Amino acid sequence: MTSNHPVRVRMAPSPTGYFHLGGARTALFNWLYARHTGGKFILRIEDTDQTRYVPESLQDTIDSLRWLGLDYDEGPEIGGDYGPYFQSQRLPLYHQWSEWLIREGHAYRCYCSEERLDALRKEQAARKEDALGYDRHCRFLTTRERAEMEATGARAVVRFAMPLEGQTAFVDILRKMKPWENSQVRDPILIKSDGFPTYHFANVVDDHFMAITHILRGDEWLSSVPLHVNLYRAFGWEMPVYAHVPLILDPSGVGKLSKRKKRTEGNEDLLTFVREYRDAGYLPEAMFNFLAVMGWAYSPDTDLFSREQAVAKFDIVDINPAAGALPMSKLDWMNGHYIRQLSPADLGERLLPFLAEDLGWPVAALAADPALPLLVPLIQERLKTLADAGELVDFAFVAEISYDPQMLVAKGLTAAQSLAALETAHRLLSGLPFTVEVLEPALRDLAVELSLKPGQLFGILRVATTGKNVAPPLFGSLVALGRERTLARCTQAEQLLRQLEAGS
Repeated sequence: MTSNHPVRVRMAPSPTGYFHLGGARTALFNWLYARHTGGKFILRIEDTDQTRYVPESLQDTIDSLRWLGLDYDEGPEIGGDYGPYFQSQRLPLYHQWSEWLIREGHAYRCYCSEERLDALRKEQAARKEDALGYDRHCRFLTTRERAEMEATGARAVVRFAMPLEGQTAFVDILRKMKPWENSQVRDPILIKSDGFPTYHFANVVDDHFMAITHILRGDEWLSSVPLHVNLYRAFGWEMPVYAHVPLILDPSGVGKLSKRKKRTEGNEDLLTFVREYRDAGYLPEAMFNFLAVMGWAYSPDTDLFSREQAVAKFDIVDINPAAGALPMSKLDWMNGHYIRQLSPADLGERLLPFLAEDLGWPVAALAADPALPLLVPLIQERLKTLADAGELVDFAFVAEISYDPQMLVAKGLTAAQSLAALETAHRLLSGLPFTVEVLEPALRDLAVELSLKPGQLFGILRVATTGKNVAPPLFGSLVALGRERTLARCTQAEQLLRQLEAGS
């Protein structure tokens, strides 16, 4: 496609399941190129395979694109000048051009039954033929034979008449391609017996009539390009620029990213759908950055960059054609980085749905609780995902906490000594203002007075007030709990220590 054409790229998913990570990466590359060139990014839904159609997958695709910030310029819900954007609504166009191909001798009706085709496949396999596929039986029917088949009412498909000899060469701007032997492509079906087009035919027709200039898609479609090239030639249409992006491999680097793979050698499931990453607490900013570096580099020494920086720098020819393993540790690192860049107020808003689910609270009630804005800054540095927050702050949103009383016994102390330290701290806390500026120096001085290490005293108080050995910073946690609940939990812990001492 010459530079005189405004860039138009498309994402054309089939609504047969949730939006896959690989599809999201392909969509991102298309979006980046459209924004880099000032072109258009189109969303087209290839829903011609009615047997596999999953209604909820369409909304999942749209929601996933919007969550990632990949806004499309034309497509479902917004329309455009080249619609409709559902292939199931474009059937007359496919029928018109399949008839044109038949009239021009580039396609023909095939009346072979499924039984004949099945028997043919078995015969070819038994003979161990190199090229399995249709034997072009109906391609050479006479006019009389065709009329007789039509008279019987036999259901027909429309097949493309591939060149019988020679090779088909094509250019992929990311890799060097060898010419394809035409004999390997056995007259593929263009229109199925139910009247719906196959992917290959609808794809070419739609790309032409939607003025698509560049096709960026997964390299699993490379083997279909010879058919597409010959369709363009048969129609006399100008071909778009092809760029087939590499597959994303599972973290081991061995196989294609699959739902059945594991994230690590342990028990953790590998996430493969965009919705799973969203639900697992990853930020869209991190996912955008992460997807961009899987096959493209902003610079040799830069992994972190903004959306605006990526748009300014991106070019198709810079995509690495080699498949790469999914670097999950890099995503966790990136997500933590982007979480730390958020303001505490923004982070608190994003945490609300995750905390509400973990704690069983209504979002509105959680948002109104004064403890939340106090705790968010305390945990921000510790979060890898938004889903990590619940187990860190749940102590502040429950009426009672439970834990093993043995946890109250500080290292190097007995239960009696731990109890004495806690009782003294309890009395001190009951008379202090509850601010970090007051609590921290007072409790540090108390540790010195009691001849304890700060970690011993603070550890007893941490377990007594949160039920955890690891929790947000102690003094901020006490302020978030407030005086009343802090003192009540100290009382409860003292009772547990007395029981522990009595039983020892």
